[in-house]
Amino acid sequence: MTATDTSTDTSSSSGQTGASPIFSAGGALAGIKIESFDTTLRDGLQVEGVSATVEDKLRIAEQLDRLGVDFIEGGWPGANPKDIEFFDRAARELSLSTSTMVAFGSTRRPRGKVDDDATLHHLLQAQTTAVCIVAKSWDYHVIEALQTSLEEGLAMISDSVAFLTGADRRVLVDFEHFFDGYRNNPEFALQAIEAAVVKGASHLVLCDTNGGSLPDDIAEIVGVVHQHVGSDATIGIHCHDDTGCAVANSMAAVTAGARHVQGTLNGLGERTGNANLTTIIGNLELKYGARCLPEGHLDRLTPVSHHVAELLNRSVNPQAPYVGTSAFAHKAGLHVSAIARARDAYEHVDPETVGNGTRFVVSEMAGRATIQIKAEELGIDLDGPAVNEVIDELKRLEHEGYHFEVADGSLELLMRRAAGWQQEFFALESMRVITDELPGGGFTTEATVKVWVGGDRHVFVAEGNGPVNAIDTALRKALVKYYPELERIQLTDFTVRILDGGEATGAVTRVLLSATDGPHDWVTIGVSGNIIEASWQALEESLVCGLLRLGSTPVRAD
Repeated sequence: MTATDTSTDTSSSSGQTGASPIFSAGGALAGIKIESFDTTLRDGLQVEGVSATVEDKLRIAEQLDRLGVDFIEGGWPGANPKDIEFFDRAARELSLSTSTMVAFGSTRRPRGKVDDDATLHHLLQAQTTAVCIVAKSWDYHVIEALQTSLEEGLAMISDSVAFLTGADRRVLVDFEHFFDGYRNNPEFALQAIEAAVVKGASHLVLCDTNGGSLPDDIAEIVGVVHQHVGSDATIGIHCHDDTGCAVANSMAAVTAGARHVQGTLNGLGERTGNANLTTIIGNLELKYGARCLPEGHLDRLTPVSHHVAELLNRSVNPQAPYVGTSAFAHKAGLHVSAIARARDAYEHVDPETVGNGTRFVVSEMAGRATIQIKAEELGIDLDGPAVNEVIDELKRLEHEGYHFEVADGSLELLMRRAAGWQQEFFALESMRVITDELPGGGFTTEATVKVWVGGDRHVFVAEGNGPVNAIDTALRKALVKYYPELERIQLTDFTVRILDGGEATGAVTRVLLSATDGPHDWVTIGVSGNIIEASWQALEESLVCGLLRLGSTPVRAD
């Protein structure tokens, strides 16, 4: 093993453009290929509250291939029936165009033989061209956890890599607790590396398994390993986020010579998570000018991130770099005024390069520029006095507990009213909700609504699963004759927050109601000391907003 020249040509650029040099992608790694290895289907599913069916895992793999990561770790074949089925179906059903599927396992058992090691044979049965095995590189771990000698620990690595390469598999080795091992016994840690290299391992992945390392330490140790290994194998990095430094540690490793980065989409993982591959890819491509994804794939970063989050029922952190819904959102009036004239003043990259977009969030902090930009987005014509009216109304309502930055539907209606629009689809005369305890246990809820449509008065009664569902059902029964398109509007979420907990059951409540018509989603809000009234406010505005977006025309009196 010999050291190699790690200098790079910094004269080229990846070609990203924008309003200013801030949006450029030149850097110390310009044009250098950095492999991306996604382990969402194994590490990512170890986070509390997340699980996936085999079907989910197949669909996630398709999305990762669409993004263009180099490797997709599918799981541990043989560990459980789900992973066995996944690899069987993946081999038959998936047609990956950019990614290589990888089966994960471990070295042979202590004092065992590779020929009868079940884990190694399961790796071959997974039918993947590449496999990744975890190996012990910390002397403490070998002696205490495996209860064996350091010599046997090295033999486990050597024998396993030889067995798998002999079966025509590309072998990546994850060196568990490598940084702890190197700090404690650098000689043994490097011997573990050598045991894999001499038997043909293609990748040596250094793992910060307990997530306790910091960037300067990572860079120093990766640099030593890179000098030791030279061009005999690719150095990789695998970090956990227990110090909040997983992304920074991964970036430090790359600058020190790593050319392979492992992580999970959206940073999912046990404890505090794994290195967030969406952030790492964005940083490497847009800040260092490296090549992580196929040409033209970077703008898929946000949609794939959100698609996978939806499949796992685990929302993307709104503040996540590059892909979060708030990553390029601007709320304060001062910022919005500036960004309206110079986008790069408050956006470090062009949002469209990662498939995201600029958003102007409206709240009581909004200035005239924010309101005018938002009105233009919605196609609402607001003159100067109307803009001032919106600002004053926002400040008054948000003081009462409204929260318009998360209630785009209610904000749209507020702006329309300021422009002279009136809600004429229907008018509520009254409503009543009754909840009765059933003789056999449980409760039933019944709602009565009296509503005017055009010049006609209607009274409808409906039962529902709770008061809001009952009111919604009764109201729809009254309106669907006139607005059959209501069938396309579905309520998708209903949340309640207590605004002044000190008042106990008499507290003011905020209700947020999410809805969709398929192509469009919106959120409306209601605030009241009476939870039924707050729910009604949100429900009425939700249906009205939906009718507007569907192009409905109010029924007129004869």
